[in-house]
Amino acid sequence: MPKINGNEIKIGNVLEHDGGLWGVVKVGHVKPGKGGAFAQVEMKNLRDGRKLNERFRSEDKVERVRLEQKDQQFLYENDGMLVVMDMESFEQIELPSDLLGDRRPFLQDGMTVTIEYYGEEALNMTIPQKVTCKIVETEPVVKGQTAANSYKPAILDNGVRVMVPPFVGPDESIIVNTETFEYAERA
Repeated sequence: MPKINGNEIKIGNVLEHDGGLWGVVKVGHVKPGKGGAFAQVEMKNLRDGRKLNERFRSEDKVERVRLEQKDQQFLYENDGMLVVMDMESFEQIELPSDLLGDRRPFLQDGMTVTIEYYGEEALNMTIPQKVTCKIVETEPVVKGQTAANSYKPAILDNGVRVMVPPFVGPDESIIVNTETFEYAERA
């Protein structure tokens, strides 16, 4: 595995540190008045979710890990386990549903997901950035409300609550950004 200097760490890198695999969440470069510069790095353990703040000087060497990414198809959920199928070998694998975290409600049958593997171990699952959902319930439009840039709450068919523009009504399909949980556009 390649070793990189402490000042080359970027958001999204996966590092092997203190015997664990850590995903870099935030990086800040600090130049104090006295002493050498360093990178203040916030990391999240990919196996158990713990967070860690660490300082790396530019001469520190860290192991950067490359994860293998595979596109797989989500089939169904069974007792808290997500069943996905490899689209090349048609092999079915069960993965814990907490790999998705709070984006779990946006997972739909037949959706193509990207799973990151370290050897044979699945560490992370990502879904498409934009997903089409149907609005189940929202408030009616009040006349004159469309003049200002205002939003109203709506409940989607997956139970997630999002803010939508006033012109969007019940039973309409919209596209939602799965990273920010915000309305993107009409479907």
